[in-house]
Amino acid sequence: MLDRVDLQLLDALQRDATLSMVQLGEVVGLSPTPCWKRVKRLQDDGYITARLAVLDRKKVGLSVTVFVSVRTTQHDEKWLARFAAVVTAMPEVLEFHRMSGDVDYLLKVVTSSIDGYDRFYKKLIRQVGLTGVSSAFSMEQIKSTSVLPLEAGAGD
Repeated sequence: MLDRVDLQLLDALQRDATLSMVQLGEVVGLSPTPCWKRVKRLQDDGYITARLAVLDRKKVGLSVTVFVSVRTTQHDEKWLARFAAVVTAMPEVLEFHRMSGDVDYLLKVVTSSIDGYDRFYKKLIRQVGLTGVSSAFSMEQIKSTSVLPLEAGAGD
């Protein structure tokens, strides 16, 4: 069970993972050692899964974002395992979701250009049989965050 201090630590770390234990302790009112112990426990318990740097996609040459809707008539475990292995091995895929409704799977793909997406698409359909693929190109990213609304989860 997470308490108020745990939630404060998680919130501070998801906003800036470079904070030192001294700085984190100041945020939550703990000295560095108890702060470190709590962060270690949160990591060991799987609340913190990674610490990373968020890159500017455009500056690294990946300015095109595509949402790829996939439909299939195959829903057996063997096919899904093959499809999941193919998709998760493709570095262009940032997110991969199994969906309810008319679309079976949704992929968030980043690439350098429309030609880059076309190469990705051809590689995907070459490796896995799909019933339908629909691509929607993002015209503008209005919001992007990895910060979870922890106060919303605490109320559940």
